[in-house]
Amino acid sequence: MDQHTVAFLNQPGVGFFSLIIIGIIAGWVAERVTASNHGLLTNLLVGVAGAFIGDKLASVLNVPVFGFFRTLIAAIVGAIVLLWVWRAVRGR
Repeated sequence: MDQHTVAFLNQPGVGFFSLIIIGIIAGWVAERVTASNHGLLTNLLVGVAGAFIGDKLASVLNVPVFGFFRTLIAAIVGAIVLLWVWRAVRGR
């Protein structure tokens, strides 16, 4: 993987298509955990946004996130946090 790809994705070892798969899986798991009902595209968007949120949370907690499975776990946690915050804001 070249330097530009790593800089763009900010996740060494995770390519563009892997990030799409991670996003779909993380969005689906977060949907099930929070008892939401979304479509595939929304799951993808929530999962990808959750990957970035999870990465930032992991860096604050000083937990290294790299590779497919660690990125997937961080994305799931970030997507759950994102949906929880979204519901808290929308509920008011």
